[in-house]
Amino acid sequence: MSRTLRLDAVLVQAVIAGALSFAHLHDLAAAAGQDGWKAWAYPVSVDLLLVAAWRRMRTDADNRDAWLWFAIALVASLGANVATAGLLDLNNVPPWLRILVAGWPALAFLGGTLLAHAPAPAREPEPTDQPEVEPAPDVTVERAPEPAPELPPAEPAPQSAPPEPAPDRPAVPVPPALLDHAQKIADAHQAQTGSPIDSATLRSRLGVPPALADAIAVQLA
Repeated sequence: MSRTLRLDAVLVQAVIAGALSFAHLHDLAAAAGQDGWKAWAYPVSVDLLLVAAWRRMRTDADNRDAWLWFAIALVASLGANVATAGLLDLNNVPPWLRILVAGWPALAFLGGTLLAHAPAPAREPEPTDQPEVEPAPDVTVERAPEPAPELPPAEPAPQSAPPEPAPDRPAVPVPPALLDHAQKIADAHQAQTGSPIDSATLRSRLGVPPALADAIAVQLA
C-alpha cells in the first residue's frame, strides 16, 4: 500500500512540474513572436529532447553526446522558467532571445536526430537459469582381445647333414725306452688300484704332453 501511494505522489509531482515547465516555455515562445500552435510546439520539443537524452544516458552512461544534449535541453527549460519568473519583460523581449527561440527548432532537430541514430552499446547476454548438468562419469570400455591370426605351419627344417668324422690324429712316435718305463708305471698302478691306468694319470706320472700320453695309453691298452 505504501509503495503505491509513494509512486502516485511521484507521478503527481512529475505532472505538476511538467505542466509548469510546459506553460513557461509556451509563454516565452509566445513572447518571442511564436504565436498559435507554434508556441505550444516549443515546450514539446524541449521536453522530448530532454527525455531522449535521458534515455540515451541510461543505456550508455559514457555517451558524451547524450550528456551534451541533456544539458542543452535542461538549460532551455530552466532558462524559460527563470525568464518568465519576472526577470524578463515579456512585453519587450530582447533580439538575442528572439534569435534563440527562432533557432531552437533546428537545434532540437539536430540533437534528436543524433540521439536517435547513435549506435547502441552492445549488451552482454543475460545468464539463463539452466540446470547444472552433472559431468558424465568416466567409462572405461574394455575391448576383447582379438584372436591372433593363425600362422601357416612351419616348413620342416632341412635335416642337417651328419657330422663328418674327425680326422684321425697322426700317430705320435713313442720312444721304446719311454714305452718300457710307461709299462712299468701302468703295471704298478694296476697292481695298487686294480684298474688300468688312464692317460691323465700317465701324463702326470711321466710329465709328457697330452698327445704323447694318449699315444702311450693306446699302445699300452
